[in-house]
Amino acid sequence: MIRKILTLFLALLLSQSFILAAVKNEDKNMTRTDICKENYKTLFKGEALANTGSDPEMMAILQKYIFGEVFTIGNLSIKTRELITVTSLAVQQTLPQLKAHVNGALNAGVTPIELREAIYQLAPLIGFPKTLNALGVLNEVFKERGIETPLKSTLTVKEEERYEKGFAIQEPLYGDEIKVSMEGLPDNMGADVARFLTEVCFGDFYTREGLDLKTRELLIMSALVTTGNNTVTLKSHIKGNLKAGNTKETITTVIIQCLPYVGFPNTLAALRTLKEVISEE
Repeated sequence: MIRKILTLFLALLLSQSFILAAVKNEDKNMTRTDICKENYKTLFKGEALANTGSDPEMMAILQKYIFGEVFTIGNLSIKTRELITVTSLAVQQTLPQLKAHVNGALNAGVTPIELREAIYQLAPLIGFPKTLNALGVLNEVFKERGIETPLKSTLTVKEEERYEKGFAIQEPLYGDEIKVSMEGLPDNMGADVARFLTEVCFGDFYTREGLDLKTRELLIMSALVTTGNNTVTLKSHIKGNLKAGNTKETITTVIIQCLPYVGFPNTLAALRTLKEVISEE
């Protein structure tokens, strides 16, 4: 009896392997148009390449490039890709596109809380006014989809714990580099700035539930790729990503995922920065 059960189990495993192999072979035979249509339907519940609107040629180029090619680079899940896209669009304040991709992210299985946390943690990078603009779009989509707001609280720290809990996250990834870099300013005001960073960026946001540390670091890095104006900070966060457990392959894929939304100059600059970090290891 045991032998029969083992035989059936092995047969089942073999059949599943053949099915997986067939799926992989089918994927290899798919064109970028096929892949585009599949991803687009998942995200937006519609048909890509519909040849409608005022600029169907531009939309066809865009859709095949983004959803048929860039989405195939690396091994990121479609959920992570959409979180990166939402982050980049929020940073740029391209609010109509942000609304579309918030819907796409929800359709792909991203939770409302994951989306909210991705937007919240942008405040130390882009400022609170732009963050509030992005939250306005997010909450508009929630309302249209019947998602009740405010969402549940994900706070985990008390007021008096902000520095301690924030520094516990910051120190293993970044040490005291900000504090050191701010030394020498008049009246020691640099120390205040360093404390604000620890308390706000890490204490107020990184301590929240809803996103794990590795995902938070990937999204912050994608925001820095989008801004494209601070190589020093980007380099620091690439190193922080590696310390948080993200692989060089994942980091490379995230940077390339930003490409259609930020353009080649910012993306190539970020990839060169990544190569510098790799060469220094």
